[in-house]
Amino acid sequence: SDHPPEEDIERGYKAKKKAKAKRDEETMSGCSAVVASAGEILLGALGVESFSDVPPATLVLLVLSSAFILRSVPLPSPSDLFGAVSLLSEYLLHPVPAIAVECDPSISEDDGVEDKVGASKIDLADESQPGRVQCYDPSTLQRLGSVRAMTARDVNESCARASKAQASWSATTFAQRRLVLRTIQRYVVSNAERICRASSRDSGKPKVDALLGEVMTTCEKIRCINSNGEGWLRPEFRPVGPMMMHKTAYVEYVPFGVLGVIAPWNYPFHNMLNHVISGLFSGNAVVTKVSEHTSWSADYFSRICREALRVHGHDPELVQVITGFGEAGAALVDCSHVDKVIFTGSPGVGRKVMEGASKNLKPVILELGGKDPMVFCDDVKIKDVIPWAMRGCFQNSGQNCCGVERLFVYESIHDEFLDKILPKVRALRQGVPLATCGNTGDVDCGSMIMEGQMDIVQELIDDAVQKGATLHCGGRRNPALKGQFYEPTVLSGVTPSMRISREEVFGPVMCIVKVPDDDDDACVALVNDTCEFGLGSSVYSARGDRSAKIGSRIRAGMFTSNDFGVNYLIQSLPFGGVKESGFGRFAGPEGLRGCCLERAVVKDRIPGVRTTIPSPIDYPIDINKGLPFGIGLIKLFYDESLWGKIMGILGLIKNG
Repeated sequence: SDHPPEEDIERGYKAKKKAKAKRDEETMSGCSAVVASAGEILLGALGVESFSDVPPATLVLLVLSSAFILRSVPLPSPSDLFGAVSLLSEYLLHPVPAIAVECDPSISEDDGVEDKVGASKIDLADESQPGRVQCYDPSTLQRLGSVRAMTARDVNESCARASKAQASWSATTFAQRRLVLRTIQRYVVSNAERICRASSRDSGKPKVDALLGEVMTTCEKIRCINSNGEGWLRPEFRPVGPMMMHKTAYVEYVPFGVLGVIAPWNYPFHNMLNHVISGLFSGNAVVTKVSEHTSWSADYFSRICREALRVHGHDPELVQVITGFGEAGAALVDCSHVDKVIFTGSPGVGRKVMEGASKNLKPVILELGGKDPMVFCDDVKIKDVIPWAMRGCFQNSGQNCCGVERLFVYESIHDEFLDKILPKVRALRQGVPLATCGNTGDVDCGSMIMEGQMDIVQELIDDAVQKGATLHCGGRRNPALKGQFYEPTVLSGVTPSMRISREEVFGPVMCIVKVPDDDDDACVALVNDTCEFGLGSSVYSARGDRSAKIGSRIRAGMFTSNDFGVNYLIQSLPFGGVKESGFGRFAGPEGLRGCCLERAVVKDRIPGVRTTIPSPIDYPIDINKGLPFGIGLIKLFYDESLWGKIMGILGLIKNG
């Protein structure tokens, strides 16, 4: 067998396994205590006064259902069942505390910013305040304050503190790490609207967009990591082959040390917590350089993580936030304390990050955006797919790495689709997403975050129109609003010759491409050949086999059949792309293991039985017998014929 007996695993793993077995035994024998811990909830839901009034079968069903909700195990095996109940018992027997994170009115109230007038234009660098990054609400242009523009020295000092804290954190158990993540999750769940408000204020998105893209995704990541992370990072045994049958081989996942993260501005809460969650669970410290465009909320978000660490007796310096401009990001990449860099942003800046990391041969993960296609085949029901087209193109004003930037509609349904989608787009309510400065916050689309990005969007739309595309609505900044708003836009007649077919828009624009003759091959060619990005993709068809077949031919890191965006709510899947969309993965076992050094380990399988070097090939090598002896070994182990193996044995005997 390639799997060794327990006694052959190194002492640390054996002790850990023994401790787990003891905990599991206590879990099973203490089932009544587990039920009692959840008593109030269960009794209240069932409307009874005591568990004696509950039928045993109902009680067992409730416990198992709760367990599998935690683990999301669709087809439970005995090991899944045991693991699910064990995890449930950990949650019930070890509740986490509620933490308090101080907030001023700008976070706790929609109308909590003192400045009710707003600036005429956002200027992040104010000459009168050197060394500071100015922070604004992009929807109202209200000044929110300022943060430090950190220097290279500041960055190095922060990374040094994180590295020092990581030394003790790397020795914590997975159970201890789960407690910290659960504490973060408890705060997030209890303060979801407050977090949405902070994100909305810093990035201009409606609260619902923040809830879907920031809070829900973060909570699911924590749930998934807590449920599955320990198994994903468990030593993985590997087959050894007949020549090394006396050996045990496995891969162990060792924390890198300090992860340096350069996060984008489109989802300020999730983009920070995303890597903090996986980094902390895998035993690392995490230092995040947040975008200068969304630096205001970073202090609040980081204090959630730091307080969760502190309340459990861990060093809060494990999580650091870097604010500033390009100098700070470059210093993070170059810092000797940083062991791996994770970057999300444009391909141009991604190449610079790679170049900076290459000086020290530092590994990087690059998520460089996308230009995701959504395909509507001729057999879809138009009323069913319109909501997905709307969500894919206009959520967060189109500022999504895996948002829909190219909508391929088959020719026979193209005109009907256009007739039905245009009223929906024109009816979108755009405005300030919070009830502040005289606004109600009752909007569908918020503002854009970067002033410069609106210029890019305008250039791409103007180029498309000049080359023959039809502009049905939008196509300009919203003249009725003061902030950084670009009107929801629909373009049809988009062709490969237009820049908008190839370049990332990152704005509220629906680009419709007609697929000629309802031809699947033509569709695939249009998707693959006109664009160098390859992040996500989705195909809709009344036939699941057809959509899957088309999707299998699309060159992208992710594909969804008859759905959109749900892969990111399945955090057991890796997230990432190919070509200009970068390389490396977030999420799933691939993403979690990406936070670790993969170390190959070989040990003796049987105590006292070790590898020896046969005398014919030991130094000094026997010039007459060394080569024939080696050939005999080759024949014995690798010759496919019985006769060849016999000859190999004879050669070993003769020359041994």
